[in-house]
Amino acid sequence: MHDIRYIRDNPDAFDAALKRRGLEPESKRLIALDEERRTAIQKVEAAQARRNAASKEIGEAKKNKDEEKAKGLLTEVAALKESIPAMEAQEKAASKALDDVLAQIPNLPLDEVPDGKDEKDNVEYHRFGARRDYAFAPKQHFELGEALGQMDFEAAAKLSGARFVVLKKGLARLERALGQFMLDVHTSEPHNYTEVAPPILVRDEIMFGTAQLPKFKDDQFAAYREVSLEERMERDWNRQFDAYVSNRFGNDRIAAALQIAKEGLPVGAFALLADIGAQPTVDRFWLIPTAEVPLTNLVRESIIDEAQLPMRLTACTPCFRAEAGAAGKDTRGMIRQHQFTKVELVSITTPEQSKDEHERMLSCAEEILKRLDLHYRVVTLCTGDMGFASQKTYDIEVWLPGQNMFREISSCSVCGDFQARRMNARYRTKEGRAVRHVHTLNGSGVAVGRALIAVLETYQQADGSIAVPEALQGYMGGMKVIEKQ
Repeated sequence: MHDIRYIRDNPDAFDAALKRRGLEPESKRLIALDEERRTAIQKVEAAQARRNAASKEIGEAKKNKDEEKAKGLLTEVAALKESIPAMEAQEKAASKALDDVLAQIPNLPLDEVPDGKDEKDNVEYHRFGARRDYAFAPKQHFELGEALGQMDFEAAAKLSGARFVVLKKGLARLERALGQFMLDVHTSEPHNYTEVAPPILVRDEIMFGTAQLPKFKDDQFAAYREVSLEERMERDWNRQFDAYVSNRFGNDRIAAALQIAKEGLPVGAFALLADIGAQPTVDRFWLIPTAEVPLTNLVRESIIDEAQLPMRLTACTPCFRAEAGAAGKDTRGMIRQHQFTKVELVSITTPEQSKDEHERMLSCAEEILKRLDLHYRVVTLCTGDMGFASQKTYDIEVWLPGQNMFREISSCSVCGDFQARRMNARYRTKEGRAVRHVHTLNGSGVAVGRALIAVLETYQQADGSIAVPEALQGYMGGMKVIEKQ
């Protein structure tokens, strides 16, 4: 989410940055919406101030026995009380209109990000290793896996449809070994990420915080659960009635109980009952597309002490993506799956730390491929190929001999305060005098499924067996070769 104050103060710079992403100017529209919001706020504040002043004047008028003036003031206060809710609704609508537009606008690229339209304009940063020579024509991973009898797409299709796979025996263990290996590397010196086991079902606001919603709703999977009327009553009555008690009585629940016993239920309680009965009968949760979503949101709606930063988190989780725009792409094999496993890296930093943390995160992800002795390159994504929430992104592309091309295996992005504003995630400076938004970063450390593909294609032998990389043999119970059984 963008800071509207920055847009007001720097409209030309904002529009110029959007143009680098291939987008039309937005500052004029946003500033106009903000003017409507500010005007609505001023009306509410003026009405509230006048209501408070008039209420005091009533006391003075009665004290001076000026009944006519008191009567007029009472009429004015009553009119203000009646009109303020409509003003507040107008303010809320104006704020929502602005927020809805801001939520659809991507992050602004850093100055050093290369300009370009698509992946053809990405710039190579560096590379590691070299292509291996084979005395035979290298096969693709799905040819190898199917020949071993340990990669089954037909069985997966019967269970779940296209873009799923069943792994068996040595390949199933290899996938598990890769995830464990990556976590062990990232949680030990010098990486020192903290391992987290997060939920993989999250609420709407969590997906909004990391910018998967609302723009990329079609790329996500959702899970729904029926909610009985009894459960809605228990959950929503308690929550809303607690809010009523808090607003009227503060923390004095005894006073609230005595008042309710004396007067009966508040008038609004019956409307509340009707409202609960009319609420949706399902709860919706989203299956995470990446552990970035729950890990980054661990700091949502909180103020962290600067001494806790940088905060580095990692998790190995299942991930789920609808691949809505991938029709006809990578239909064979495991390259583009609806369900896959990935090790994610997330960092929460101060603004001053984030650029250096980006380079550090990249090196941590690279270390996995170096230890597996896989040939790869790093590219800096151009403005036209960057993700929605990113200020700058490095992609690590691993060489796949069977495909005879580089394919993405990790993407490391710095997001600045873009996600933090959507999550209201802040930190208190060491001096304690200021509260600022944190910066967030995320990266794959790395995609387990694609690492499996790279190992299969890189370490394939002439007879179709797969040599197990030395770094993984301890995780494979000492197994050095995966063979057909």
